[in-house]
Amino acid sequence: MDDNLFRYTIRIDKSLYLKFRYIAEYSGRSVNKEIEQMIKRRIEKFEKDHEEIILGEDDK
Repeated sequence: MDDNLFRYTIRIDKSLYLKFRYIAEYSGRSVNKEIEQMIKRRIEKFEKDHEEIILGEDDK
């Protein structure tokens, strides 16, 4: 497994998950990739509205 990939468990309401899975499939993505895309867009918006997030050496 790629050392750059971080595993994170999420607990979510089943109906919310099923609707999100529908959106992911509609977009031709897995649920995981759809979440990753949403996170990327959120970070881009945050950095545009505020400032770039600089990670420290311990975070890399």
